[in-house]
Amino acid sequence: MDKIKYIDLFCGVGGFRVAITNAAKRNGFKAECVFSSDIDLECQKQYFHNFKELPVGDITKVIAQEIPDHDVLLAGFPCQPFSIIGYRKGFEDTRGTLFFEIARIIDAKKPKIFILENVKLLAGHNGGKTLQKIISTLNGLGYKVDYKILNALDFGLPQKRERIFLVGFHKGCDFSWPDKSMKLRPLSAILESDVPERYFASDRIRKSRLKHHKPTTEPTIWHENKAGNISVHPFSCALRAGASYNYLLVNGERRLTPREMFRLQGFPDSYKLISTDYQLRKQAGNSLPVPVAEAVIFEAIKAMFISQYPYNLEGLTIDGQFALFEKK
Repeated sequence: MDKIKYIDLFCGVGGFRVAITNAAKRNGFKAECVFSSDIDLECQKQYFHNFKELPVGDITKVIAQEIPDHDVLLAGFPCQPFSIIGYRKGFEDTRGTLFFEIARIIDAKKPKIFILENVKLLAGHNGGKTLQKIISTLNGLGYKVDYKILNALDFGLPQKRERIFLVGFHKGCDFSWPDKSMKLRPLSAILESDVPERYFASDRIRKSRLKHHKPTTEPTIWHENKAGNISVHPFSCALRAGASYNYLLVNGERRLTPREMFRLQGFPDSYKLISTDYQLRKQAGNSLPVPVAEAVIFEAIKAMFISQYPYNLEGLTIDGQFALFEKK
C-alpha cells in the first residue's frame, strides 16, 4: 500500500488536508483526497484555489453510500454548539447534530481510521454526557475510540489553542498520542515587518491599552478578554472567528494580518489567501492548528499501517512543512 485515501468533512479551508498530506509523506505514503465537503461558500472558494477541488456543499444532502471508499475520515465538525463563545447548547443546536452526519458516513463506509477535532469544552459539556454520547455512538459502530486535549503551544505554534482530538480505529492497533514537545516558535518568526496602516488600532484604543501595560521590548500580543482585562504574552491567545476586532493586538498597537493568523495556525506561506480580510479572519479562527493535527495523524497512520516502525524525531519543523524522517 503506497496511497492513503481520505475524505475531508467540514473541511473549512483545508487545515486537515495540509496535515494529512505531510503526515502521510513522513510515513512513506501519498495521501489522496477522494471527497471533501463544506457548506461555507467562501471556504469552498479558498479550498478550491489551493487544492483545485471544490468541496461538496450540504453534507446532509449527500448519500453516504455514494461517497468513495476511503481509509481515513477527517472531520473538524462545527464547534459553536460547544464553544465558550457560543451558547453551549450542544446537541440542542442544529449544528451539534451534524456529528451524527459523521456517524452516518462512518457506519456506511467503515474507514480504517477516523480523526475528529473540536473545542476542548466538548469534553466537559453537559457534565461530560455529550462526549460520552459521541464515544458510545462511535463504539457502537465497531470502533475503538480514544481522545485527548492538545495545546498548539506544545507543538511549536505561538498560540494557546487547546483542542480535543478523537481518534478511532476499526481494528486493534498500538496507537500512542504524540508527546514530543517542540520548541516554541518566536512571534518574530510569525509577524510581518511591513504592515499596512489599516491594521493599526485607533489612538484611543492604543492609549487605553497602555493604561494597563507598558510597551515590551520583544514582540508580544496583548489580549483583552470578555471582562475587559488585558494580558500580555509572547504568544497569541486562541484565534476566534467571532471575537471583537481588537481583542488581540500586536504590541498593543495593531491587529494581526491574515498571513500572520494563518501562520499562527501552522499553514505554510505557500498557502494562498484570496478571500477578504473579514473572511480570512473568520476562516483562520475556525481552522485547526495544522502541526497538532499532523502529529496526531502521523501517529494514527503509523499505528494502523506500519507495525512497530521506529522513527528519528529530529528535524521536526512547525510551519506546516515537516521533514521526512529517517529510520533509526
